[in-house]
Amino acid sequence: MDPDNPPRRVVIIGGGFAGLAAARALRRAPLWVTVVDHHLFQPLLYQCATGILSEGQIATPLREVLRRQQNVETLLAEVVDLDPARRQVIALRPGGTQMEIPYDDLVVAAGVCQSYFGHDEFAAHAPGMKSIADALTIRQRLFGAFEQAESAPTPEERQHRLTFALVGAGPTGVELAGQIRELATHTLRNEFRLSHPEDARVLLFDGGSEPLASFGPKLSARARDTLRRLGVELHMRALVTSVDQDGLTARKEDGTEVRHDAGTVLWTAGVAAPPLAHAIARATGAEQDRSGRIRVERDLTIRGHPEISVVGDLMSVDRLPGVAETAMQAGHYTGARLRRLAEGRADSRHPFRYRDLGSAAYIARGQAVVARGRLRCGGFIGWLLWLVVHIAFLTGFRNRLMAVATWLVAFTREVRPERAFTTREIDAARDIYAVIAASQAGKPAPSGADEEPGLGTVPRQVTSEHGREGKPTGAAKPDAGKHDGPPGSSFGRRGSSGLDAGT
Repeated sequence: MDPDNPPRRVVIIGGGFAGLAAARALRRAPLWVTVVDHHLFQPLLYQCATGILSEGQIATPLREVLRRQQNVETLLAEVVDLDPARRQVIALRPGGTQMEIPYDDLVVAAGVCQSYFGHDEFAAHAPGMKSIADALTIRQRLFGAFEQAESAPTPEERQHRLTFALVGAGPTGVELAGQIRELATHTLRNEFRLSHPEDARVLLFDGGSEPLASFGPKLSARARDTLRRLGVELHMRALVTSVDQDGLTARKEDGTEVRHDAGTVLWTAGVAAPPLAHAIARATGAEQDRSGRIRVERDLTIRGHPEISVVGDLMSVDRLPGVAETAMQAGHYTGARLRRLAEGRADSRHPFRYRDLGSAAYIARGQAVVARGRLRCGGFIGWLLWLVVHIAFLTGFRNRLMAVATWLVAFTREVRPERAFTTREIDAARDIYAVIAASQAGKPAPSGADEEPGLGTVPRQVTSEHGREGKPTGAAKPDAGKHDGPPGSSFGRRGSSGLDAGT
């Protein structure tokens, strides 16, 4: 690159479907692109949680995916604030040191986090599923429950351990409920001597009238019937009012509250904008919707800030669904628009148009539902279509090949190769970079997820597509680190602040 004429700098916050699509659209563009995050295939987190796929099959290092794009670099950092006047992204490196990342154009693809509808205290007893840490925590609780049931001293405790309550009957809740029953009635059925895994109860709660309501009445009814055949107990039109370590309380449609005993409660309902969205709104004056997502213009930019685009689940426009296809189309559109802008083409501002390619949800082996336009199908045909769609969406040939091989074994032999779990608390684990930084500074090592941001902890229910909740830092301190720009630019040489994201 010409040191006297450095390229325009594009920073992409988030390496999910939207961020990755934007980065790929900028291939060979006359731009320098910095991607902050790692890539995670969230639609298959529940298969990681239930022992079918490994985390390596759904999380791909961005360095590997984008290795052939010479104009792209990847960084592992936590973006906590934005200074639009100086066009600086303010982030924290692992260990907590602050850095600035300059940009000419910014693409915010930070995703969303779990919502407990104003009851964040539920998170301690009912983990959600938005990150690898969440999936491994759920795997720990699921397989751990069967192990605890085997050594339970009384039949009452054994049944308590074998009762699973799920809150939310959308795709995630339905998929997870079906998988737990399959796990209990097929994979684990003949492995225990004292307990009977097939006696496991799965309770599914939702405030709506049917599971998978967004798929329409026909497929919703099919999903309901399939779940009941699997043995899932449906509690529709029931609002969960409290959650603790021994179960939950739900309010029925007539106003009565019923207590349900359960050894494991999982939260699969609702999403909300991450703290970064609120920081961006404060910095730019952007409007937010009820969920905290950022309202954008027709070209997906923030009003008054044409240099800042918001894509994926975090954007709010035309009531578009928060699904992978929406994110990929928005990311590709924004990347292509920035490329045309850099090339000086006049059509760089045409509005974004979403093309609905449908939705799919896995219920059980040989059972799935697919909706696209007028097409509505379920059962085995739906399951085959679900397989094709998810194989196509997986990132990288190796991941596709490994997923197909794993599914072949899992679906034909009724085994789950990824059943390893630890009894240590996963979401309170310390980050090794934080431990090293504290040791070098002569301070006590951080001990858990309640520490201040930047200490390397993994907070509860925060998606991997954005940083942890941090206090807005405003402009960086004079001694704060600054991320070097592209090679040969006026920002000097590239330093060592870029860690291998996604490894």
